[in-house]
Amino acid sequence: MNPWYWFGYHSSRLLAQIFFRFRILHRERMIQSGPLLLAMNHQSYLDPPLAGNACDRPIYFLARNTLLKVPVLGPILPKLNVIPVDQEGIDRRALKKLIEVVRAGNGALVFPEGSRTLDGNLQPGQPGIGLIIAKTRAPVVPLRIFGAFEALPRGGGKLRFARVTVVVGHPIFFTDADFAGGKETYGRLSQRVMDAIAAIQLE
Repeated sequence: MNPWYWFGYHSSRLLAQIFFRFRILHRERMIQSGPLLLAMNHQSYLDPPLAGNACDRPIYFLARNTLLKVPVLGPILPKLNVIPVDQEGIDRRALKKLIEVVRAGNGALVFPEGSRTLDGNLQPGQPGIGLIIAKTRAPVVPLRIFGAFEALPRGGGKLRFARVTVVVGHPIFFTDADFAGGKETYGRLSQRVMDAIAAIQLE
């Protein structure tokens, strides 16, 4: 864990605990070594750093490439394991980089829905995560975040003091049989992950 990541990891958690009474439930379910995909619903800009706090090791994140052009913040993001992605269409370069880091034994966060929710509810999963699973054969730990939409909704402007909780679900492991069936496999794998996220309850 490099100094930049260490600082971001601990400071984000501390600030979230102060402002949002942040907590992580069932952290013991997390896989802490080897290739891993974290899959979480997407409620707000708060999601990536808070999801990262569910894991003891550094993980990689996808973020839109325009953020790297933001003064001060932009040069820091690569040090926080951010992989820039062009949101105009399918960015095959970013996808390839994400697959490479997972195959190398790292963890990465993906949002199966693809974009932040407009109403706080779960959205349909996109086949992209199914493709990543098929290419890496990595296990998936489903996460579900509660309260982030209330704290910072899409298009909502100011932060609100709502309690935010990340609940860690049971890991999903795959066998060769899960990858039979061609490209339609991607949608099936994505749906399996979304079903696992939907099954997570706030305890």
